[in-house]
Amino acid sequence: MIRVLLADDEGMIRSALAALLRLEEDIEVVAECADGAEAVAEAERLRPDVCLLDLEMPHLDGVEVAQRLNRTLPTRCVIVTRHARPGVLRRALASGAVGFLPKSRPADEVAAVIRRVAAGGRYVDPEVAADALRDERSPLTDRELDVLRAGRHGETTRQIARTLSLAPGTVRNHVSAVLGKLAVDTRQQAVLLAEERGWI
Repeated sequence: MIRVLLADDEGMIRSALAALLRLEEDIEVVAECADGAEAVAEAERLRPDVCLLDLEMPHLDGVEVAQRLNRTLPTRCVIVTRHARPGVLRRALASGAVGFLPKSRPADEVAAVIRRVAAGGRYVDPEVAADALRDERSPLTDRELDVLRAGRHGETTRQIARTLSLAPGTVRNHVSAVLGKLAVDTRQQAVLLAEERGWI
């Protein structure tokens, strides 16, 4: 049996997918989680073969869950999302996830992906992969991306500086460079754009 953990903050989708996967003779759904923090805790407790993770969840998103689990467990992580943006695909693969597919796929296709990754393979939705080849790369440096990540929840310049061990003036310089490169007026707009394109 392939032991699967499901994590999705939308209860109806989570329950429906769990019910459909339980019809498969070789798949056992061992946990249904409503957010990323619960998914990490349950995965560490149950050690499933595959974690099927919604991208957008409270507390930790699917990519952050995959990053944490890949450091400590042999579980294989698949990211599922309603908005399969190419930048998010790159972020998901960088986290160690071995699968990426849109929520629009039917349950039998999801089951096939689970089997494939449980057997050691990988799966990336072909349409998303094709889009990713055409998608633009981030114009921001690694440090500029670090500044955006550290301030993505509205942290002050001083808080970002403390988090990254930088001087506040250095943080302001990085923010100014980011705004110029992305042609936006505020740091929050820059964060939203970077999230949309999967750069952070």
